[in-house]
Amino acid sequence: MRHFDSILIGAGQAAPSLAVELANRGQKVALIEGHFYGGTCVNFGCTPTKTLRKSARIAHQARHAAEFGVITGPVSVMFSAAIQRMRARVDTSREGLTQWLQGTENLEMIHGWGSFAGRDGDHFLIEVNGEMLSASHVWLNTGTRAFIPDLPGIEHVPTLDNASLLALNDCPQHLIIVGASYIGLELGQIYRRLGADVSIIHRAARIAEREDEDVSAAILDFLHDEEIGFYLESTITRLAPHGDGVDVELNDGSVLAGSHILFATGRIPNTEKLNLAAVGVETDPRGFIRTDAHFNTNVPGISALGDVNGRGAFTHTSYHDFQIVLEALDGKTPNGQWHDADKRVLTYAMFTDPPLGRVGITLAQAKELAAKGQKILVTEFSMRDVSRAKEESETHGLIRLIVDAESERFLGATFLGIGGDEIVSVISNYMATGASYRLMLQALPVHPTVAEFLPTVLGRLRALE
Repeated sequence: MRHFDSILIGAGQAAPSLAVELANRGQKVALIEGHFYGGTCVNFGCTPTKTLRKSARIAHQARHAAEFGVITGPVSVMFSAAIQRMRARVDTSREGLTQWLQGTENLEMIHGWGSFAGRDGDHFLIEVNGEMLSASHVWLNTGTRAFIPDLPGIEHVPTLDNASLLALNDCPQHLIIVGASYIGLELGQIYRRLGADVSIIHRAARIAEREDEDVSAAILDFLHDEEIGFYLESTITRLAPHGDGVDVELNDGSVLAGSHILFATGRIPNTEKLNLAAVGVETDPRGFIRTDAHFNTNVPGISALGDVNGRGAFTHTSYHDFQIVLEALDGKTPNGQWHDADKRVLTYAMFTDPPLGRVGITLAQAKELAAKGQKILVTEFSMRDVSRAKEESETHGLIRLIVDAESERFLGATFLGIGGDEIVSVISNYMATGASYRLMLQALPVHPTVAEFLPTVLGRLRALE
């Protein structure tokens, strides 16, 4: 049996950086990964989808080139070339990560599925590839995977998730997507622009339900403009083979015939192979590992980082987990977001085109706070009135800012529109300082940009009734 100071199971976005830092501090470290290094982001998420999104955006712009005085003629997509470009980007990213890890002293990379096998005094036993390892601290970073619901007939039809969709070499003729949240909407627009007919089935009355109703409606509008079909308040009653494709029967009796069906119906944690029961690590009813704000589980010496702890389903939250841990390991006592995961403000983006950038609370949540007596200030601005958006002919969307009237601190922001995925960081970074919004009123922004309107928009703050 070989002993390590730390064993990390899973190599998503938190573990590789943490493994290197621990090794550089003189620890003997093992990093165990059963699939691809880099986790979902590098292999099946951010890296491939944003690369493919660029191809889709270029195709969309080319089709609308005449609006800008550019004549292109008929536009077609060489799907195989777009896929090849995407895969080359993934390979380069994964190889770069692997080489970095391989070049780190005191760090051993082990390819296999690690699981707990009990304890040996103060050490935890980890079995991998038939070998027994031990460590005084184990870090779990095993991430999540797509949830595929158990539907009548699903065993008789081929299904796709976000990973297997990207493995296709040919563009689907008619892609049916189940789920109208962020993954489903992003991929629906991408594949529509690459040449597929796209239909999206969603059980709720509106898409992107986490967002305010007007934001959901605005997203629906621009996706409708691209001829993506939506079936809202719909559930699947039966799936059946249809040639090489699938028939999807809905609760109203209608039937959709698709060449492929993609499930974007949520994520489940990769915990079933860890044998957590062998050491008594607790999970919630969905299987996510319970942790405190510093990512400690109920078992001292075992920590859980990234998506598997249920504290965020994003690359940036996973990496932020690592940063919080590193600050604690270095004995620092930082303020604000660096202190623990409970103090950070959730920030995310949906990479449709135009994108959505979000931080903090929504307008609906602000109204709930106002109803309880908290004094809230709100301001909104349509992208139709933003000079840069008009110049680029990208006027879909809105800006919404929410401020606590007494502390004058930002509580939330929504940017739906051109550059929204980037501009949201202006507010999220500002929120981390705890400063009054009035300081931003004094800013000297660059013209012509979307962000230049922030002082103007803030000058229109009004009390939320």
